Amino acid sequence: MLRYYIFYKPYEVLSQFSAEGDKKTLAHYLSSLSKDIYPVGRLDYDSEGLLLLTNDKALTHQLLEPKFAHKRTYYVQVDGDITNEAIAQLSNGVTINVNGKLYNTKPAIAEKIDEPVLPERNPPIRYRKNIPTSWLSLTLTEGKNRQVRKMTAAVGFPTLRLVRYSIGMQTIDGMEAGQYKEVGSDIKKLLLAR
Repeated sequence: MLRYYIFYKPYEVLSQFSAEGDKKTLAHYLSSLSKDIYPVGRLDYDSEGLLLLTNDKALTHQLLEPKFAHKRTYYVQVDGDITNEAIAQLSNGVTINVNGKLYNTKPAIAEKIDEPVLPERNPPIRYRKNIPTSWLSLTLTEGKNRQVRKMTAAVGFPTLRLVRYSIGMQTIDGMEAGQYKEVGSDIKKLLLAR
Protein backbone atom coordinates (compact mmCIF):
# COMPACT_ATOMS: atom_id res chain seq x y z
CA MET A 1 0.00 0.00 0.00
CA LEU A 2 1.34 3.42 -0.95
CA ARG A 3 1.68 5.88 1.93
CA TYR A 4 2.36 9.62 1.98
CA TYR A 5 3.49 11.80 4.88
CA ILE A 6 4.36 15.45 5.18
CA PHE A 7 6.79 16.49 7.89
CA TYR A 8 7.87 19.91 9.14
CA LYS A 9 11.59 19.22 9.51
CA PRO A 10 13.02 21.29 12.35
CA TYR A 11 16.33 23.14 12.29
CA GLU A 12 19.38 20.95 13.01
CA VAL A 13 17.81 17.64 12.00
CA LEU A 14 19.31 15.45 9.28
CA SER A 15 16.98 14.40 6.42
CA GLN A 16 17.78 10.72 6.96
CA PHE A 17 16.89 7.93 9.38
CA SER A 18 20.42 6.59 9.93
CA ALA A 19 22.48 8.00 12.78
CA GLU A 20 25.42 10.33 12.08
CA GLY A 21 27.34 11.31 15.19
CA ASP A 22 25.13 12.93 17.81
CA LYS A 23 22.95 14.81 15.32
CA LYS A 24 19.17 14.38 15.41
CA THR A 25 17.69 12.46 12.47
CA LEU A 26 14.22 11.71 11.13
CA ALA A 27 14.19 8.67 13.44
CA HIS A 28 13.82 11.04 16.43
CA TYR A 29 10.41 12.10 15.07
CA LEU A 30 9.24 9.37 12.69
CA SER A 31 10.40 6.07 14.21
CA SER A 32 6.87 4.63 14.03
CA LEU A 33 6.76 4.78 10.20
CA SER A 34 7.11 1.64 8.12
CA LYS A 35 10.70 0.82 7.12
CA ASP A 36 9.87 1.24 3.40
CA ILE A 37 9.06 4.96 3.87
CA TYR A 38 11.84 7.32 2.78
CA PRO A 39 12.24 11.09 2.42
CA VAL A 40 11.91 12.47 -1.10
CA GLY A 41 14.95 14.64 -1.57
CA ARG A 42 16.40 16.42 1.40
CA LEU A 43 16.64 19.59 3.37
CA ASP A 44 20.02 20.57 4.75
CA TYR A 45 20.72 20.13 8.46
CA ASP A 46 20.47 23.91 8.96
CA SER A 47 17.26 24.31 6.91
CA GLU A 48 13.66 23.76 7.99
CA GLY A 49 10.29 23.07 6.51
CA LEU A 50 8.35 20.74 4.25
CA LEU A 51 9.70 17.26 3.69
CA LEU A 52 7.70 14.56 1.93
CA LEU A 53 8.13 10.91 2.90
CA THR A 54 6.64 8.06 0.88
CA ASN A 55 7.12 4.58 -0.51
CA ASP A 56 5.71 5.69 -3.91
CA LYS A 57 8.74 5.21 -6.18
CA ALA A 58 7.02 6.71 -9.24
CA LEU A 59 6.22 9.93 -7.38
CA THR A 60 9.73 10.04 -5.93
CA HIS A 61 11.15 9.79 -9.47
CA GLN A 62 8.91 12.61 -10.72
CA LEU A 63 9.88 14.89 -7.84
CA LEU A 64 13.62 14.23 -8.07
CA GLU A 65 14.10 14.09 -11.86
CA PRO A 66 15.21 17.59 -13.00
CA LYS A 67 13.37 17.38 -16.34
CA PHE A 68 10.01 17.58 -14.50
CA ALA A 69 11.02 20.98 -12.99
CA HIS A 70 8.38 21.18 -10.26
CA LYS A 71 8.10 24.32 -8.11
CA ARG A 72 9.46 24.60 -4.57
CA THR A 73 8.99 27.79 -2.57
CA TYR A 74 11.31 28.85 0.23
CA TYR A 75 10.92 31.60 2.81
CA VAL A 76 14.35 33.10 3.34
CA GLN A 77 15.48 35.49 6.06
CA VAL A 78 18.57 37.35 4.90
CA ASP A 79 21.19 39.56 6.49
CA GLY A 80 20.40 43.16 5.53
CA ASP A 81 17.46 44.91 3.90
CA ILE A 82 17.29 43.19 0.52
CA THR A 83 17.14 45.56 -2.44
CA ASN A 84 14.96 45.56 -5.53
CA GLU A 85 18.14 45.10 -7.57
CA ALA A 86 19.02 41.91 -5.65
CA ILE A 87 15.45 40.61 -6.09
CA ALA A 88 15.72 41.25 -9.85
CA GLN A 89 19.06 39.40 -9.99
CA LEU A 90 17.59 36.40 -8.16
CA SER A 91 14.58 36.41 -10.51
CA ASN A 92 16.79 36.38 -13.60
CA GLY A 93 19.24 33.80 -12.28
CA VAL A 94 22.68 34.20 -10.75
CA THR A 95 26.02 32.46 -11.08
CA ILE A 96 26.91 30.09 -8.23
CA ASN A 97 29.55 27.44 -7.61
CA VAL A 98 28.26 23.87 -7.94
CA ASN A 99 30.82 21.12 -7.32
CA GLY A 100 33.70 23.42 -8.27
CA LYS A 101 32.08 24.65 -11.50
CA LEU A 102 30.27 27.90 -12.21
CA TYR A 103 26.56 27.38 -12.79
CA ASN A 104 23.89 29.85 -13.92
CA THR A 105 20.68 29.25 -11.99
CA LYS A 106 17.41 29.14 -13.88
CA PRO A 107 15.06 32.11 -13.59
CA ALA A 108 13.18 32.06 -10.29
CA ILE A 109 10.23 33.85 -8.75
CA ALA A 110 11.66 36.16 -6.10
CA GLU A 111 9.82 38.76 -4.05
CA LYS A 112 10.38 40.61 -0.81
CA ILE A 113 7.75 39.66 1.78
CA ASP A 114 6.74 40.62 5.30
CA GLU A 115 8.01 38.27 8.00
CA PRO A 116 5.94 35.08 7.60
CA VAL A 117 4.12 33.38 10.46
CA LEU A 118 6.39 30.45 11.29
CA PRO A 119 7.16 28.43 14.41
CA GLU A 120 10.00 29.87 16.49
CA ARG A 121 13.37 28.47 15.52
CA ASN A 122 15.34 26.77 18.28
CA PRO A 123 17.92 28.17 18.73
CA PRO A 124 16.74 31.52 17.36
CA ILE A 125 18.61 33.63 14.83
CA ARG A 126 21.25 35.78 16.52
CA TYR A 127 19.79 39.26 16.92
CA ARG A 128 22.04 42.20 16.01
CA LYS A 129 20.58 45.60 16.82
CA ASN A 130 22.44 47.57 14.13
CA ILE A 131 21.98 45.18 11.22
CA PRO A 132 18.48 44.72 9.81
CA THR A 133 17.17 41.51 8.34
CA SER A 134 14.52 41.00 5.68
CA TRP A 135 12.48 38.16 4.21
CA LEU A 136 11.91 36.97 0.69
CA SER A 137 9.95 34.26 -1.01
CA LEU A 138 11.99 32.35 -3.59
CA THR A 139 10.39 29.79 -5.91
CA LEU A 140 12.74 27.47 -7.78
CA THR A 141 12.27 24.68 -10.31
CA GLU A 142 15.69 23.15 -9.68
CA GLY A 143 17.53 21.96 -6.62
CA LYS A 144 21.31 22.21 -6.57
CA ASN A 145 23.16 21.60 -3.31
CA ARG A 146 22.66 24.59 -0.96
CA GLN A 147 21.34 26.57 -3.92
CA VAL A 148 19.21 29.12 -2.06
CA ARG A 149 22.05 30.00 0.32
CA LYS A 150 24.49 30.34 -2.59
CA MET A 151 22.03 32.50 -4.54
CA THR A 152 21.35 34.99 -1.74
CA ALA A 153 25.08 35.20 -0.94
CA ALA A 154 25.80 35.87 -4.64
CA VAL A 155 23.62 39.00 -4.52
CA GLY A 156 25.14 40.20 -1.23
CA PHE A 157 22.49 39.08 1.26
CA PRO A 158 23.56 35.94 3.14
CA THR A 159 20.83 33.58 4.32
CA LEU A 160 20.13 33.53 8.06
CA ARG A 161 17.08 31.26 8.12
CA LEU A 162 15.76 29.01 5.36
CA VAL A 163 12.32 27.36 5.42
CA ARG A 164 10.87 25.28 2.57
CA TYR A 165 7.29 26.50 2.59
CA SER A 166 5.85 24.45 -0.27
CA ILE A 167 6.33 21.81 -2.93
CA GLY A 168 3.91 22.47 -5.77
CA MET A 169 0.76 23.58 -3.93
CA GLN A 170 1.37 21.50 -0.76
CA THR A 171 2.38 23.81 2.10
CA ILE A 172 3.34 23.64 5.77
CA ASP A 173 0.52 26.00 6.77
CA GLY A 174 -0.71 25.23 10.28
CA MET A 175 2.12 22.82 11.09
CA GLU A 176 4.62 23.04 13.94
CA ALA A 177 8.29 22.09 13.66
CA GLY A 178 8.64 18.35 14.30
CA GLN A 179 5.00 17.61 13.39
CA TYR A 180 4.03 15.12 10.71
CA LYS A 181 0.79 13.87 9.25
CA GLU A 182 -0.27 11.17 6.87
CA VAL A 183 -2.07 12.39 3.76
CA GLY A 184 -3.90 10.61 0.95
CA SER A 185 -2.74 9.93 -2.59
CA ASP A 186 -4.51 13.12 -3.73
CA ILE A 187 -1.37 14.91 -2.47
CA LYS A 188 0.21 13.96 -5.81
CA LYS A 189 -1.94 16.55 -7.59
CA LEU A 190 -0.80 19.24 -5.14
CA LEU A 191 2.88 18.30 -5.30
CA LEU A 192 3.02 18.16 -9.07
CA ALA A 193 0.90 21.27 -9.72
CA ARG A 194 2.61 23.66 -12.12
